[in-house]
Amino acid sequence: MQILNGKSIAEGIRCEIAAEIVALKAERGIVPCLAALLVGDDPASQIYVSNKEKACRQVGIESRILRLPDTTTTPTLLRHIDQFNADASVHGILVQLPLPKRCNEQQILDAIAPSKDVDAFHPENVGLLSQGRHRFLPCTPHGVQQLLLRSGIQTAGQHVVVVGRSDIVGKPMALMMVQKSTGADATVTIVHSRTKNLADVTRQADILIVAIGKAKFVTDVMVKPGAVVVDVGINRLSDGKICGDVDFDTVKEVAGAISPVPGGVGPLTITMLLRNTLIAARYQNIG
Repeated sequence: MQILNGKSIAEGIRCEIAAEIVALKAERGIVPCLAALLVGDDPASQIYVSNKEKACRQVGIESRILRLPDTTTTPTLLRHIDQFNADASVHGILVQLPLPKRCNEQQILDAIAPSKDVDAFHPENVGLLSQGRHRFLPCTPHGVQQLLLRSGIQTAGQHVVVVGRSDIVGKPMALMMVQKSTGADATVTIVHSRTKNLADVTRQADILIVAIGKAKFVTDVMVKPGAVVVDVGINRLSDGKICGDVDFDTVKEVAGAISPVPGGVGPLTITMLLRNTLIAARYQNIG
């Protein structure tokens, strides 16, 4: 049984990104810059943004963190986004989610210029992906793809079952895995909370990608012997421990390969954000 080590793969990709940034600066005088907006004092969001800031520093990306109070309104956020959109020295923009309920999340995400939308949430970028074209690939699904690719897992012609249909992971993951343009070329099925006989479907998967947001939801009886299992979930248990959406201890006895939580997909999500920021810097400075 193979453990899919996302941490080591992420470290390798970050070394590649750092080298490309050095070259970009030497050849064209460009230093990629990522601007992040953080609203409120949610502890998890604070940690996520700090991790992104640290990752930027490691590869040579400039980071600008705009921390705003919990009382910030949608119009105020839109003004800040407009300023970042107009700033040629800012190449990537992200809004740390979740936002306070008073804020119109979709309106705010849609306000980010598509060429700076390094999370790939803007409708234009989602549309390009659905057409088999893309400016940026969504960070977590791209991290999953890199985890498979760099672990030597063949996807072409394989049956991939995606558990979950979120806009952030499930839907873009399915789009990426089915397309020739991403190099995945798989046959894809999506299952979710309304799927009948869900376990019967998951047992058909050669590659099972789980992003349903429920701790230890997938157990050994839901997995075909020898299947590759990628756990995108992250959940905090009552005892404070972190676990994924897959019951790792039981599923590892059945699977041919499995990603752990933590240390699987998580490090690659931030790494793909760095990659998108580098791509944005190149894209916006063509010519």
